[in-house]
Amino acid sequence: MTPQMIAQLIAFILYLGLMVFVGIKQAKDNNSASDFFLGGRKLGPWVTALSAEASDSSAWVLMGLPGLCYLGGFKETFWTALGLIAGTYLAWLIIAKPLRKCSVAFDDAITIPEFLSKRFNDKSKVLSITSVLLIVFFFTIYTASGFVACAKLFRSVFGLNWYAGLAIGFVIILSYTILGGYKAVCTTDFIQGTLIFAAFIVSGIVIVVSLGGVGNAVSQVQTFTEKALNGDFGESLVKTFTNNKTFTPMSAISAFSWCLGYFGMPHIIIRFMGCRSNKEIKTARRVGITWMIIAYIGTFIIGTLGTAYLYKHGIILGANAEEVTAQGITALGSGTQEAVFSETMIRMFPAFIAGIFLCAILAASMSTADSQLLTASSAIGQDIFKGFIKKDATDKEVLLVSRISVFVIAVVGALLSLNPNSSIFGLVSQAWAGFGGTFGPIIILALYWRGTTAAGAIAGLIAGAATDIIWQNLHGGIFDVYEILPAFIVCLIVTIAVSLFTKKDEEVLAKFDAYKKMED
Repeated sequence: MTPQMIAQLIAFILYLGLMVFVGIKQAKDNNSASDFFLGGRKLGPWVTALSAEASDSSAWVLMGLPGLCYLGGFKETFWTALGLIAGTYLAWLIIAKPLRKCSVAFDDAITIPEFLSKRFNDKSKVLSITSVLLIVFFFTIYTASGFVACAKLFRSVFGLNWYAGLAIGFVIILSYTILGGYKAVCTTDFIQGTLIFAAFIVSGIVIVVSLGGVGNAVSQVQTFTEKALNGDFGESLVKTFTNNKTFTPMSAISAFSWCLGYFGMPHIIIRFMGCRSNKEIKTARRVGITWMIIAYIGTFIIGTLGTAYLYKHGIILGANAEEVTAQGITALGSGTQEAVFSETMIRMFPAFIAGIFLCAILAASMSTADSQLLTASSAIGQDIFKGFIKKDATDKEVLLVSRISVFVIAVVGALLSLNPNSSIFGLVSQAWAGFGGTFGPIIILALYWRGTTAAGAIAGLIAGAATDIIWQNLHGGIFDVYEILPAFIVCLIVTIAVSLFTKKDEEVLAKFDAYKKMED
């Protein structure tokens, strides 16, 4: 092992040790299910905001989107980021405060399935079961993307075997999530969000300066793109750059429709429920949206200028060595474009500093995977075990079942990550569409339309999930639109239609009216 790798390893060990320490420290505060799943609703605006955004902006912000940019997908990245920023702002504006109030008004619900069940007084428990199944299904896919990111990072930095990198990420994420629960997840997310923020600002400035300023940087990127289109880097890159160059209005609509995901993403909106007070939501919104804008600017800079920066250092990503005709160039192989951030950091900073900033990728992976594991396990422990299997279960028993669930879901997610050619962006895209197209319309209607019924919500969830899964497997014409959009529309229409023709629950209507009269 080289001195450079040793310095980077020390940085990783220090960082990972801090994350586990936080989990151990927070474990003593978990005296109830509410503490473990929602932190007792005691978190301030800064922790709430950075935790929400860090858990949202997983490794695909530092690996998936920059990788797309690297291969000439600037337009798709731009419209996706624009949609995500718009979705973030709207979720904080129209979901955060009403959801916190409504979850309190309806018997202090602490999970999303529990909130939906209580909001609609679903005595059949069908709504709760459907919600849990969908959450576990989509989160298992989403969690897999975090493990893939860990494996790619350790392979890029230390040359580790794919499975060894996967195992390290699995153990670390699992340990502090099981130990510390919601407070540990949010505290580590706050640290990780701060690290990601710093990494983007510093590296963005350094890469522009190192390329001779904005004008020279843009010129060098254009030269790289021309060489790629001319076939200097192989036929696979010619095809990719050509496809990304033909960006249609339909492609823009698909990319922007990512904004719909924020209304139904359980691991994000649960942060709104855990905020200390309604009055602090505005502060959290401002902090969160500022973080998002800076982060996505960093994504563009690293992903786009990384082409010229790495080429200057004799490195080409996403291409096979046997296809590259340019002299003095090392091609790292197909699929490596998602390592543009890590490869850039390694060459940009001294080893230890690079190691600290590379931890930002690990931070992004961990901050999302831990939130997803916690949210999915809370659905199993609180809504399935206590809701059906043992209604008189103690908080201690619920916590035990939830911690076992964290382990099981993580294992399945890790199994889905065994393929070294897995795409972070592709995995996230599938899960994001699933949540946005199913839970998004239900959450909005639950907060704003008193006439929504349990039957309508159940029908909407099923219709949205079915549309999402079917649409993913259809191609050509209108079916090239990102599946989140048709799933969201179908779920919304079906929920409204079924609710109009089903009987209203007077008890639910009374509670809804009381919630609307609650002070902010």
